Amino acid sequence: MSLRVLVVDDQGIVRAGFAAVIDAEEDMTVVGEAADGAEAVRLAGELAPDVVLMDVRMPELDGIAATRIITGRPDAPRVLVLTTFDLDAYVFDALRAGASGFLLKDVHPGELLNGIRVVASGESVLAPSATRRLIGHYASRPSTAIPGGGTPRELNSLTGRERDVLGLIAAGLTNTEIAQHLGITVGTVKSHVNALLRKLGLRDRVQATILAYDLGLAHPNPPHSPA
Repeated sequence: MSLRVLVVDDQGIVRAGFAAVIDAEEDMTVVGEAADGAEAVRLAGELAPDVVLMDVRMPELDGIAATRIITGRPDAPRVLVLTTFDLDAYVFDALRAGASGFLLKDVHPGELLNGIRVVASGESVLAPSATRRLIGHYASRPSTAIPGGGTPRELNSLTGRERDVLGLIAAGLTNTEIAQHLGITVGTVKSHVNALLRKLGLRDRVQATILAYDLGLAHPNPPHSPA
């Protein structure tokens, strides 16, 4: 089945360009276009897209607010935010609003298409600059981990291995890299990821990353896999 994509941007020529790139793919189809956040919220409910390609700066309702509304619904689509502006506030606000990815509009078409597929599969995608900003933001903050090594309430339901996986997700490692680091199979990693997301009530790896940093479980310098 084709991935159903809703394209949201206040500039018609930009929407048309994205739509043309997406519709040219055999496994994707554009089911609708919206010119502002309010229309995006309405169409997301009516058309049931798999992925919403969301602009940030728009009239009526901006992309961050629209993302928050859309992702707050049951069976919500994934949201991939695209913007011309590589600003810290947009990165953090978009991810906290429930977006599964953040890319700049000058991204190569192939990277855009890959990003749509990645977020549709339940994974997350961040522009390299956004990743650096996110890590730098948390690197400059004091740890919020409980003094004395206590366990935050949100993590009580996780096994030790699931907490290990959560930290490695936040460090930016892929499932394959996590498997290599922990000496387990990729299938086992996927099982741990699904379990921890379910237990913590999280939508995807982006939300898991934010939670891990907020709780002081992740660190800016990811561990290296054993040689």
